[in-house]
Amino acid sequence: MESHANELPGAVPEPENHADDQVNELRSKVAQLEKAMDSHAAIDQEIGVIVAVGRLTLGQAWDLLRETSMSTNIKLRHVAELVVTWGVTGKLASDIREELASRLNGST
Repeated sequence: MESHANELPGAVPEPENHADDQVNELRSKVAQLEKAMDSHAAIDQEIGVIVAVGRLTLGQAWDLLRETSMSTNIKLRHVAELVVTWGVTGKLASDIREELASRLNGST
């Protein structure tokens, strides 16, 4: 049944229902936060691998990751994922391996 209450003189307009918009906005935020947590976990794991392999400090490992990402034009999260996989499988893409080796040799 259609309401015409808003058409009456002096009537107070009915509030609009924004619940669907709010739910969609919250779902989007949750998805973004989940992605950020996953990315952060991969980066933390990568830093751990670099600290162990390169005998670096956490700060040095972070710089190494960031600089490798910039110089290879590969997203930071993806470089981190590749390095973590390397820690498990021993396999690493040659461009990342060469960049890491170059930077590790220069920092030690």
